Amino acid sequence: MQLEVVTTSGVVRGAPSGPVVAFKGIPYAAPPFGDLRFAAPAPAPRWEGVRDCSGYGPTALKPPYPVPVDALLPEPVIPGEDVLNLNVWTPDPGAGGLPVMVWIHGGAFVNGSGAVPVYDGTAFARDGIVLVTVNYRLGVDGFLHFDDDGPAHRGLLDQVAALQWVRDNIAAFGGDPDRVTIAGESAGAMSVTSLLSMPRAAGLFRRAVAQSGAGHHALSPATAHRVAGYLGQRLGVPPTREALAAVPVEELVAAQRALSVEAATVPDPARWGEITLNAMVFEPVVDGDVLPALPITAVAAGAGADVDVLVGSNTDEHTLFLVPNGVADVVTEQALHMVLAGYGVPAGAALAAYRADAPTASPGDLLVRAATDWFFRIPAVRLAEARQGGPGRTFVYEFAWPSPQFGGRLGACHALEIAFAFDTLGAEGVEPMAGPAAPQELADAMHAAWVAFVRDGDPGWPPYDTAKRPVQVFGVPGGVVADPRAGQRELWEGVR
Repeated sequence: MQLEVVTTSGVVRGAPSGPVVAFKGIPYAAPPFGDLRFAAPAPAPRWEGVRDCSGYGPTALKPPYPVPVDALLPEPVIPGEDVLNLNVWTPDPGAGGLPVMVWIHGGAFVNGSGAVPVYDGTAFARDGIVLVTVNYRLGVDGFLHFDDDGPAHRGLLDQVAALQWVRDNIAAFGGDPDRVTIAGESAGAMSVTSLLSMPRAAGLFRRAVAQSGAGHHALSPATAHRVAGYLGQRLGVPPTREALAAVPVEELVAAQRALSVEAATVPDPARWGEITLNAMVFEPVVDGDVLPALPITAVAAGAGADVDVLVGSNTDEHTLFLVPNGVADVVTEQALHMVLAGYGVPAGAALAAYRADAPTASPGDLLVRAATDWFFRIPAVRLAEARQGGPGRTFVYEFAWPSPQFGGRLGACHALEIAFAFDTLGAEGVEPMAGPAAPQELADAMHAAWVAFVRDGDPGWPPYDTAKRPVQVFGVPGGVVADPRAGQRELWEGVR
């Protein structure tokens, strides 16, 4: 089994991972510190000799997940400055011509890494796919919109740099640079749809998978500048590259986390603008350059029209954010009405529609359904609708298997589907979310669909069209069905 590969920066040595070979912690860009802090990614420096790539590389600067979500989402923290690194799993570096999947992790643009155990690429490589997971800059380092000349979207630019590395190097690992699929979940899926709309990423991939995140949410420059000002106020410095680079890392990450907590717990439209609804302080900004337009708008205008897309969401996404912390238990009818009005739907009609579907549901349970639609399901459907008529095909799925955890109330929550798509049900951290007896046969089916899409562009069910609206439902009887809850979808027409 070949363990050494020549890259454009030098020779790397991997290690066996079951029947495949894993190369971990390969730098795809220079460490973004010192003179490169808050700069666009620079080329990775060359090295002499053989670089040991048997273990994961450093992770990006980030705070821990909040309690109790931290127990459900393992968050490896690996110190070091070489944070712009990636990991490759391959069945055989000498094979040649294998399809490639590049995974962009989630974490609300402030958490996560390519070293999360559930992202282990062994099963994909076992099934003939070269799997790549990527680290990119997060939070302030990756997504703060500076008032001075700091480049916008450094995190997205990191992702583009990683894809350029894949284009230039993946053949040495057995992959085909012309058969690349980008894939991601949550913020990773929002990154995928951003890349789908970005001129700088054009031609770097031919297929895309967006799990629980589509191109409907991004910040305006005005709101992003306000966030930078708030951060500067907390730290007592101007929100410029030079001033923030001089702040100790621990203080910067603490201020970043405090700002995120404030936005999530003290919603104030006058202070937070569009962040009031999504509670994400750091995310892509429609700056007119790196991100020329809201991704869904660019896609509707033809961006990425030749790319095949697999997009979907989970039935109960928002239980992850509302059940473990007890918030769902204290939601009142008045609060539910206010949230729906804030989303821009007619609150009375919306409540009637959701109650008709779940007549015994509590206000908290109805909030889960509405928030899931607003943030995840409706953007996925709109992405599919926006791509009709183009040469690229679009496939839509819904993950509906209900977790037994938290007395069964967790349902098909956000991020639950990842272990099934990766076929990593035995990975660290899966049991607290999925329970001790998650069905392997469901992982077999879902993973096979993802492999087929990456390999052939066809996951095994009909492409989406606005006449029949076929959706593949995973985890409950029924298989391919017409768009579930079509009446609720109509409630959201005209709502951004």
